[in-house]
Amino acid sequence: MSQLLITEIYAAIEDIPAGDWNALLIHPEASPFIRHEYLLAMEKSGSVTKKTGWSPCHFTVWEDEPRTLLCAMPCYLKTHSYGEYVFDWAWANAYQEHGLKYYPKLLSAIPFTPVPGMRLLGSHLRAKKMILNAAAQFAKENDFSSIHILFPLEEDFPLFKDLEYLRRESIQFHWQNKSLEHPLEKLSTFEEFLYTLNKKRRNNILREKNSVIQAGVIYEQIPGEQMTSTDWNFFYTCYENTYFNHGNAPYLTREFFTQIGVSMGQYIHFIVAKENHERIACSLLFRSRNVNGQERAYGRYWGSIKYVPNLHFETAYYQSIEFCIREKIAVFEGGAQGEHKIHRGLLPVNLYSMHFLLDDRFASAVENYLKREGIAIHQHLNELEDHQPIKRIENKAAN
Repeated sequence: MSQLLITEIYAAIEDIPAGDWNALLIHPEASPFIRHEYLLAMEKSGSVTKKTGWSPCHFTVWEDEPRTLLCAMPCYLKTHSYGEYVFDWAWANAYQEHGLKYYPKLLSAIPFTPVPGMRLLGSHLRAKKMILNAAAQFAKENDFSSIHILFPLEEDFPLFKDLEYLRRESIQFHWQNKSLEHPLEKLSTFEEFLYTLNKKRRNNILREKNSVIQAGVIYEQIPGEQMTSTDWNFFYTCYENTYFNHGNAPYLTREFFTQIGVSMGQYIHFIVAKENHERIACSLLFRSRNVNGQERAYGRYWGSIKYVPNLHFETAYYQSIEFCIREKIAVFEGGAQGEHKIHRGLLPVNLYSMHFLLDDRFASAVENYLKREGIAIHQHLNELEDHQPIKRIENKAAN
C-alpha cells in the first residue's frame, strides 16, 4: 500500500514544528541558516514580512499516517529583488517594458544570506518532486511571473532539469583548510597557511597584517554563547554603519540578532578589534557544527566605527581563517562577490541557481541569455584559476 502524501503551504514557519523541520537537515553540509531557529527569527523580528517585501510561503509534504514531515522548501513571495545576491533586475525591466508584471515572484532562498545548501529539505525523492510540482501549480494559479531557487545543492539539479528550470551560474570565494603537501590533512597554524601561498600573495598578506599590528589593534574572540547584550549592541552599531556608509538601510533588525543570540549561540562566533582598549570593529561568523570532519564557517557581517588601513582584511578574513585553523574547520565561505578575496587565499567556487519563468517567450529569451552568461562565467573561472594564490606543488621550491 503506497503512502498517502499531503502537500501543505504555511504563511509562517512557527506553524511548522521546529523538531520536524530540523530533522530534515540530514545533508553533511547543511548550514545553520536553513535551521528553523534562523528562519523563525527572520520572521518574528520583522526582518522578513509582507511589509519588507518578503511574504513567507513555505512548502511542505507530509505523510498522512503517522503524520510525518517528509520534505520542506523555505519559500517567499517577493515584491522586489533586494537581498537575494542573484540579480534579475534586467528581467523585471523587460517584463515592465512589455506591459507585464514581474512581481510578485516565488523565491526559495535564505533571506539576505547568499550561502549554498539545502533548499529541498530531506531525502524523500517523491516528496521533493511533489513540492516542486506544487510550487509550479501555485505560481500558475496566482499568475506569478516566475519561480527562483537560489544556491541549491548540486545533487538536486536533475529534479530541476526535469521540470525545465533554467540554470544560472555564479561565483563565490571559499577558503579551503588543506595542507599543501598533505591535502587530506588540515592546517595547523596560520604560518602554514601562508606557506601554501605564492610569494607575492604571502608577502601582501604579511604587509596587511603588520600594518594593523603597527596601528596597535588587538583582537578578542568570543563564542556566541558567551556574547552579552553589550556585545550585540556594538555589533549592531557596526552592522548599521556598513549599510549607512553605502547609502542603504540595514536589512535585519536588532531584534533578529537578539533572537538568534538566544536560540543559536552555539552556531555563532564573534571577533572584535580593539585600539587603545576601545572596540573599533567586529566580524560575525557562523559555524555549521557538522561532525563529519567537513564543518564550515560562514563570514556573514563585518563593520567598523573607525578607519584603519587593512582593518577590513584582518578582521573579516585573516582572523576568521585563524579561527578555522584552530577549530579544524574545513571551509570558510567568504560571502557573495568580491574578487579581492582571491588575493587573501579564498578560491573561486562555481555555484548555481535555478529559474522557471511561466511565460514561454521570456523563458526562451532568458535561456539564450543564460547560455551566453554561463560561457562567460566559466571563462572567467578559468582566468581566475590562472591567477590563484595557491602554490603549484611542482613549483613550491621556487616560492
